[in-house]
Amino acid sequence: MAAKWQVVREMDANLIDTALVEAAYANPALRALFPLVSHGSLQFSRCTRFPWSQDLPSIFPYDGERHFRVRRLHEPRGSGREQIGGAVTADEAVELVASHLPPGCGPALDGTPDDLESLS
Repeated sequence: MAAKWQVVREMDANLIDTALVEAAYANPALRALFPLVSHGSLQFSRCTRFPWSQDLPSIFPYDGERHFRVRRLHEPRGSGREQIGGAVTADEAVELVASHLPPGCGPALDGTPDDLESLS
């Protein structure tokens, strides 16, 4: 996990907002999760192998002015996303994600979502 976070923390600012990454890394609950970056968004997985768990909120750039929106899938492996919060700062987005994590979430499991289901 530490190696993946290091890769994300070293990404160019054109790929992901560095203040957002540092705010997420500073949060122990999020630092325990597997970070993913896609199209400027910061996403989190409860497992370290593809396919990633898709049951956690993600942070997306909002308006190009260092604001973000926090969204999550309507249901695991669903296609639509619901917005939890929008036009928030990096710190506020991190707190929103942390406050919407399922109970007992983390640290990320070295495996796939199938491995997570077998633990339930």
